[in-house]
Amino acid sequence: MRYHQFGLIEQDISQATSGYTLFTPIPKGCHTTYLLDMGGEVVHEWDVKGLRTGYAKLLPNGNLLTALRADLEAVPGREEARVIREFDWDGNSVWQCDAPAQHHDFHRLANGNTVYIGFERFRSDSVARLQGGVAGTEMSDGGVLGDYIREVNASGETVWEWHAQDEMEIENYPIHPLNPRDEFSHANSLFPLPNGDYLISFRRNSWIFIIDRATKKVRWEKNDYGWGGQHDAQQLDNGNIMLFANGQYGESPTHCSRIVEFNFKTGEEVWRYEGSPPWTFYSPHISGAQRLWTGNTLICEGLWGRIFEVTPSGDIVWEYISSHFGPCGPASDDHSKAIGNWVFRAYRYAPDSPEINGRLP
Repeated sequence: MRYHQFGLIEQDISQATSGYTLFTPIPKGCHTTYLLDMGGEVVHEWDVKGLRTGYAKLLPNGNLLTALRADLEAVPGREEARVIREFDWDGNSVWQCDAPAQHHDFHRLANGNTVYIGFERFRSDSVARLQGGVAGTEMSDGGVLGDYIREVNASGETVWEWHAQDEMEIENYPIHPLNPRDEFSHANSLFPLPNGDYLISFRRNSWIFIIDRATKKVRWEKNDYGWGGQHDAQQLDNGNIMLFANGQYGESPTHCSRIVEFNFKTGEEVWRYEGSPPWTFYSPHISGAQRLWTGNTLICEGLWGRIFEVTPSGDIVWEYISSHFGPCGPASDDHSKAIGNWVFRAYRYAPDSPEINGRLP
């Protein structure tokens, strides 16, 4: 798909959910998080120099929380030093913590702690247990990266952590046969549940898990290769699970993405959004969705820098295309000619929400 228009494309005032949309362009050279009004105009922005393939979110106090590279002069990579930083409304840095090899996701918890996903090297005994994937595609030195989760307090001290290679029977969760073996298994979202457990999305084997906080063991799981390396798995207020099914492997001859909501207890799909025709909506990586307070859903089709809102019946009532372009792709590859306008995630905030209330004219 090739876009010829950028900025606001569609707005149905009678059906769209009034609020402000936060997004962060991730191409190289983009260093700003933007807050848009419903007309697609920038009403506030933050300098977030050091962002790499990530995003930002607003906290109830109006501050911005994001993850950044710790050393801008270092060569970017999956194992680089990272920090999670909080900026006030005026862009001043008011808090940060070290987050070694942080990637993809992070959250500020209700108790004030901060939790994030990070990469760590698998030990040799863990590598020996790893199943699936394309043979011979480990890292150049034969290593494999796994995921850890760390929760820190306001002082940056670790209060809880989890390591995939120690807490999971990784041999029972093979990597998809089309994916490389340099990672097990690429966690790309971390969702805190009300009881303190964590819902995790593993992209490279299309699996989602709930980790019991007390035992650190998997207490619930679901696998569906038809999701095609999903992103942004979350539990909705109604108890259902919603995720962005990227469709990387495809469930039909034509590749397409879907937003899928299913009943947590039965596994039955209760709602989906797909393009019309289906192949007009497709982002094989990044991307996410947010169920809004009106029942509509805000969708970030990340590969195309497209943010749009749909009703429960699938009608598009608001649409915006990012005009911020730059080199995209893994830092280890030469993507100098791969110019795109990628967006990892986007969020909508109500005008009277704690995040916005009273801070805009």
